[in-house]
Amino acid sequence: MTARTVRTTTAAAAAVAVLAGAAACSKPSDSGGSGGGTDAVTIGVAQEPETLSPLLGYGREGNSKIFDGLLRHDAQMRLEPALATKLPEVTDGGKTYTYSLRKGVKFSDGKPFTSKDVVFTYRTVLDKKTNNPYKDDLAAIDQVRADGPHKVVFTLKYPYAAFAERTILPIASQSDAGSGQDVNNGPYNTRPVGTGPYVLSSWRKGEKLSFKANPHYWGGKPKVKRFTVAVIEDDDVRATRLRSGDLDAAILPPNLAKPYEKDDDKRVFEAKTTDYRAVSLPSGNPVTGDKAVRRALDLAVDRDSMVKSILNGAGKPAYGPVPSDSPWFAKGTERAHDLGEAKKILDAAGWKPGKDGIRVKDGKRAAFKLWYFSGDKLRKDHALAYASDAKKAGIDVKVQAGSREVIQPKLDHDSMLLGNGFPPDPDFDLFPALHSSQIGSGWNNVASYDDEKVDEELDAGRRTSDEKARHKAYDTVQRELRKNPPYTFLTTIDHVYVVDDKWKGLTTQIEPHDHGIGAGPWWNVQDWQPKK
Repeated sequence: MTARTVRTTTAAAAAVAVLAGAAACSKPSDSGGSGGGTDAVTIGVAQEPETLSPLLGYGREGNSKIFDGLLRHDAQMRLEPALATKLPEVTDGGKTYTYSLRKGVKFSDGKPFTSKDVVFTYRTVLDKKTNNPYKDDLAAIDQVRADGPHKVVFTLKYPYAAFAERTILPIASQSDAGSGQDVNNGPYNTRPVGTGPYVLSSWRKGEKLSFKANPHYWGGKPKVKRFTVAVIEDDDVRATRLRSGDLDAAILPPNLAKPYEKDDDKRVFEAKTTDYRAVSLPSGNPVTGDKAVRRALDLAVDRDSMVKSILNGAGKPAYGPVPSDSPWFAKGTERAHDLGEAKKILDAAGWKPGKDGIRVKDGKRAAFKLWYFSGDKLRKDHALAYASDAKKAGIDVKVQAGSREVIQPKLDHDSMLLGNGFPPDPDFDLFPALHSSQIGSGWNNVASYDDEKVDEELDAGRRTSDEKARHKAYDTVQRELRKNPPYTFLTTIDHVYVVDDKWKGLTTQIEPHDHGIGAGPWWNVQDWQPKK
């Protein structure tokens, strides 16, 4: 069979989850590799999770393999029942959500799943003592209670149109995760028990995670009995290991995946995403916090060139967290590449070219540092292209690689080539990136953006179920970003995967930024069938 490129075209707005972390190589004989037949799959991803506990944020976007949520997404990104028997009953003007649960479901250790596990999971995530960085995902919840062993009722503080999307949250086992252990540091974080299609069999930090089929899985026994995730941070190393046969599949930058389009034994998949690349412009830095500098950079950057040269066409220009082909995108907020106008803005603001061509104002050079994650070729290429475009406008951007641990403490002053994107609802991207309440919350709002009008519109957008009102709120937010952009949004990238052509039933979904276990053609590996 000849290799083919598959591109998702669904217009739905939702997505899934994944992994994040470090790098190393396991031996080919350890990983399964393409010599392992069709009952074993080894994939290569760039990052690994810090925890496998949903109580601390793992799997919040779905498809965690170990767990199930009340709901999940199908191939077209539509919500469908998982541990619930049907979509929720919504009453009280959008403030009460009632879920009926499946009967007979067991956790991987054989213990029964009931409504108590659901209540335990949500209450623990919301507990102020729990170190879950995504508590705001569930900020609308006022109360969650069990109504018998097979029914759960959520009462919200206000109507929240996106709430059902939040209930793809994986459900933890109360008897295992709540048995007197420390939720933040207990054994459940590395030895989880869930209801999903796979069970964790081993985790060698920085190297690989190994899973085996869950014999108690309510959805039926997977044909793929062993699923291994090799953690390989460096893009080139991942490509080499795929080429050597050490991996059955991998995510790759477009230019490294392109040679496989003519390989009869491989299939290349391009998945549409909401995964954007952008440069944070910290408000506390006198250069990047200057509105004129921000506006000038927004115009100086050549987004079309980045899509063509860096992504090989596998993506599109980005003007904000909301992709330009989304129904939530504010038409008219596109920014054309206009170097001349960028220079005029800087001149008018008092940023004058110095002897070396770099602009100066009040004795301060228009210069700042831009970090990217080591081994991430796409971020590196974006960062270098951005610096080149900025220099043409008279702004000196010094590009430097580093680890997450090195970069994060510097983000109050330095810029970062960041990536993010979570498709189900515009609130999921706009709020954490822009609301002032998110300043200092992990990787959220790393630009320290604080705009009262934007805060008001973001609050309005998440506190109503009226779609017209929500469109108006998010339209206003995107137009305010054009006036004073705290980030320079560059591209929305397609995710490109290469997979051995040994299975059928492979598809992709609209994907979030995180792409590892949960996204990619293996989002439904439990449903794969071997080719005859």
